[in-house]
Amino acid sequence: MDSGSTSPRPRKRADARRNEATLLDAAAAAFVASGVDVPVREIAAAAGVGVGTIYRHFPTRADLIVAVYRHQVEACAEAGPTLLAASGTPYAALARWIDLFVDFLVTKHGLAQALQSDNVAFQALHGYFLDRLVPVCAQLLDAAAAAGEIRTDLSPVELLRGVGNLCIGAGDPRYDARRMVEILIAGLGVR
Repeated sequence: MDSGSTSPRPRKRADARRNEATLLDAAAAAFVASGVDVPVREIAAAAGVGVGTIYRHFPTRADLIVAVYRHQVEACAEAGPTLLAASGTPYAALARWIDLFVDFLVTKHGLAQALQSDNVAFQALHGYFLDRLVPVCAQLLDAAAAAGEIRTDLSPVELLRGVGNLCIGAGDPRYDARRMVEILIAGLGVR
């Protein structure tokens, strides 16, 4: 398992990639619902695989946590250009991408305690997050600004940090993080 290095990994078959994605999605959902200490058997059942399959691919819980985090960062990063190409406007692509980013952050908060531990496997993840998501956010912001749809004085790091800060209270039933992010994104419009 590559937990932060930049060395290339061999390409997996398409079915193996789909199976791994299903397993990582199930793990992410379990982490959100029950925390990162959720029993592996529950993750395996949700993914439709045996416990041995999880341990074969992710020998330690840290390996699984790192893989879930990286999987979700990649999904968010890959969605940016796709949304930009498929959306009616760059602003619509940006708003939809921020919605996906919020989904990622909610899952990330399920991982937050583990990610703040002293485990060496987690040390490179913040840099990985920035390296993958800041350029995507910049591309979306630049496209929306070039189309005259949003203000031009906001950096991608400011936007990502602002959205992240709005999502911190997402576990409180009296607080609607998604609504607050929608207000932020609406406020990006040109005045």
